[in-house]
Amino acid sequence: MTQLPNGAATPISVVDVLRAVAGLPPKARASFCWGRCVRGTYAPSDQAKEITKSRSFTMPSRVLARFSADDVSANAVDIDGSSLRGFSFRLGSGNQLSDIVTQSVPVHFARTLDQMLAFLQARMPGPDGRPDMARVEAFSAANPETLRQASYLAANPPPASLACTTYWGVHAFPATNARGETRFIKFKVAPVGDERRPAEDAAEDAAKSTGLLRDLDSRIAARDVRFSVMALLDRPGDPVMDVTIRWPDEDEREAVRLGTIVITGTESNEACDASVFNPANLAEGIGHPPDEIFAARRDAYALSQTERR
Repeated sequence: MTQLPNGAATPISVVDVLRAVAGLPPKARASFCWGRCVRGTYAPSDQAKEITKSRSFTMPSRVLARFSADDVSANAVDIDGSSLRGFSFRLGSGNQLSDIVTQSVPVHFARTLDQMLAFLQARMPGPDGRPDMARVEAFSAANPETLRQASYLAANPPPASLACTTYWGVHAFPATNARGETRFIKFKVAPVGDERRPAEDAAEDAAKSTGLLRDLDSRIAARDVRFSVMALLDRPGDPVMDVTIRWPDEDEREAVRLGTIVITGTESNEACDASVFNPANLAEGIGHPPDEIFAARRDAYALSQTERR
């Protein structure tokens, strides 16, 4: 059994335990290890400047991005929709770059770094290769907010295709426009057109039989991968420090389309590995979220990338 770190959680201790729980080697990505690196373009909307002065969101640019899935191999079919998907992308150019990290569930599984480490430690496999379910259940009973991510995924399984999935940034980002007005926003990245459920679309059935990444490749080749980058706008009293809960009526509230991403081709995985998507990279006009998990994630991404070199 892997030796667990002792004492207060640190970003590196969380990265180590993430790998241990998943059975990954030391230099592997700690999460979302299976993925596809892609390229594309970003075109801003006329409304983007009303939300942020960030040139990465208000100017056209090339896009480097990575689709991924947790606990799913490159050719897996993920029939039951149990995997968490990810979509990380880089907008802008020069010194005006922003890296945005999103996932297919609008909440994180822990509120603090200590809670995140404890969540993972409770799921460490024992000598038989399986976690102690009594330990997992005891932790969950004492920390019910850590069940919200899994509960959302169970109630809202994503489509079989990565290209038809909606992705969220779980953090509240302070956005400042050219008039100096600042408000919190959350990112929502939605496929252009109606989001289709697997049973309602023959193409989704094909995705279930070919695998997540193979389906993505075929859709990219057909020029069929487009996303709207949306900003969900805050209201007074919205929680901005707790990433395990959503804003009230989040699905119904006002959203502004910042722009459109079109995926035009694939890149070598090395292109994304060499240019890590670090959520700390944000061009002026989009600030760092104030929650503890964002600060930890910012440091963990940098540490994980350093270890993989």
